[in-house]
Amino acid sequence: MAWPFLKVLLVGVSFLGCLYPLVDFSFSGETREQKPNFVIILADDMGWGDLGANWAETKDTANLDKMAAEGMRFVDFHAAASTCSPSRAALLTGRLGLRNGVPHNFAVTSVGGLPLNETTLAEVLQRAGYVTGLIGKWHLGHHGSYHPNFRGFDYYFGIPYSHDMGCTDTPGYNHPPCPACPRGPSRNLEKDCYSDVALPLYENLNIVEQPVNLSGLTQKYAEKATQFIQRASAGGRPFLLYVGLAHMHVPLSRNLLSAEPGGRRPYSAALREMDSLVGQIKDKVDLTAKNNTFLWFTGDNGPWAQKCELAGSMGPFTGSWQTRQGGSPAKQTTWEGGHRVPALAYWPGRVPVNVTSTALLSVLDIFPTVVALAGASLPQGRHFDGLDASEVLFGRAQAGHRVLFHPNSGAAGEDGALQTVRLEQYKAFFVTGGARACDGSVGPERHHDPPLIFNLDDDIAEAVPLERGSAEYQRVLPKVRAALSGVLEDIAGDNISRADYSQDPSVTPCCNPRHTACRCQAA
Repeated sequence: MAWPFLKVLLVGVSFLGCLYPLVDFSFSGETREQKPNFVIILADDMGWGDLGANWAETKDTANLDKMAAEGMRFVDFHAAASTCSPSRAALLTGRLGLRNGVPHNFAVTSVGGLPLNETTLAEVLQRAGYVTGLIGKWHLGHHGSYHPNFRGFDYYFGIPYSHDMGCTDTPGYNHPPCPACPRGPSRNLEKDCYSDVALPLYENLNIVEQPVNLSGLTQKYAEKATQFIQRASAGGRPFLLYVGLAHMHVPLSRNLLSAEPGGRRPYSAALREMDSLVGQIKDKVDLTAKNNTFLWFTGDNGPWAQKCELAGSMGPFTGSWQTRQGGSPAKQTTWEGGHRVPALAYWPGRVPVNVTSTALLSVLDIFPTVVALAGASLPQGRHFDGLDASEVLFGRAQAGHRVLFHPNSGAAGEDGALQTVRLEQYKAFFVTGGARACDGSVGPERHHDPPLIFNLDDDIAEAVPLERGSAEYQRVLPKVRAALSGVLEDIAGDNISRADYSQDPSVTPCCNPRHTACRCQAA
């Protein structure tokens, strides 16, 4: 397998005691433009209310709250989908799943990934002279050319998918609980648990640990992220660091529990651990490249309600209409709790301090914004759903999107279909239901035409839709239909992609197929 753009030096000894390849961070050339660095941190399954700056009941995010006070906090910021792979594909392409070909999650046995004709943010910046790194979760394909090292990332250290998609010797908190990796023949286990193959940890193309020790994963991520920032800053090349956190997805680590009482104790401890990790990354940025580094923190989707006390807080976005019907209004759904996520921007001297923005923005906007700030060009021959939010970030504008489209993400309706429309303060649902709540109920799938329409300015809990006969409803409905028909017509004429979702057990990451659960070391 060729490494067409991966420049490596064989240097040093890793914490695992083996040689590992390091990216060439050194600048080569006669002149050097002062391009900004970018650090994008994406939390997993974090609720809007899990950020203390958003929700006073949360007391576990001191570092993130400090970042909010030192930068800009967005309170109307949205994931581009309500589940893992589609949200991450949208971040890295600036395009919805109907365009980039990723409408639902990839599996451990997936042959494909983010389509190869889609250009990632890392590829754009790499061509613009940036050194690029990914620490953490990928979940956009791990087999062959879909691996991060072949999608624009010079350096990769992390887990290729969600960390509940494989067994470990140190299983954390999950609901239902999952056992440790087997040492002998597999046995019948809880259907929601991955039991046959251990969770792999990659460094570039190599599996360096299988199963992963989840208790030490956060510290490893902190070490690798801070090392990348240090080396890139010392080498003089501008850098992009994308950190896909394991937090707050289950399983939650068991190693940081405090003595505090209360049913949310494991979640609170994990939230503090995540906050500490983000704080370490920010501290390294402040120490090495403070005035020329843009740090963007946000989440991939809302909390996973069926995990009960191991799920986060939606804050006031409770999706009350849906909860009355049964089922969840959180992750996988298009209720606010499923896609409205925490978001912070930090760049001393550029992003104004202690500002709360109500601009309607999306994870889709990260791609065009970063590309513009880097002085690079958007890929040609395709349309984008994100916008350049620079004017909002720098305090020169207040408005973001007029319209956002929230794709179906594993609950009701066809995956990826656009059946929920945000139009200014209004939200229209053409389909509802389909997601499991903590009590086990699944809301019945219901199709609505004409749609349910909520006025979020008056009803942030999405409790009571507008009366269909009201003047307000009749004024908004044609605008919703026009916006939806317009985007569907645009997509139909766009250069769209389709992911290969075929599966083959032979592509499962496995460092030792002769050993039970693919264990690297039979310790």
